[in-house]
Amino acid sequence: MRSSFSRLMPALAVPAALLALALPGSAAQAQYHQEIRNDMAVCRGAGPAVRINVNGIKNGQGLVRAQIYRATQADWLQSGRWMYRIEVPAQAGSMSFCMPVPANGSYAVAVRHDVNGNGSTDLRTDGGAMSNNPSINLFNLGRPSVSRTAFDVSGVTTINITMRYM
Repeated sequence: MRSSFSRLMPALAVPAALLALALPGSAAQAQYHQEIRNDMAVCRGAGPAVRINVNGIKNGQGLVRAQIYRATQADWLQSGRWMYRIEVPAQAGSMSFCMPVPANGSYAVAVRHDVNGNGSTDLRTDGGAMSNNPSINLFNLGRPSVSRTAFDVSGVTTINITMRYM
């Protein structure tokens, strides 16, 4: 005869699994929203990682934020779907970031220069850039498709992107 506890266990398994998905820091959520520091030493190792060289930063005011996404339509530029984010004080000219990735594969990068550091996009002053330097115009509203921004990572991969301002 089964004990009350053993009869209750299957009923508790599903709610426990759902709770694990909802808890911050769980394996299911660990794939998104991780703010990390810019550790260039990671890009001197075996990887997988992306060295992002950003050129054309117009001034040293505010913050520059780099975000990496899985190169899928479901993730690319979707709110909250970035994997890792690095945010640092801006430096005029060029800056480099090292973004680790969980595995070799296809990714896309978006960079923003928040000139006044207010956390909002100000079209008249802020700059933006994306992997593969796609054209940005009124027809795509600054959101090029993932197929235009995706690149493959194998080991440590270097990409060069140019900041654009209005």
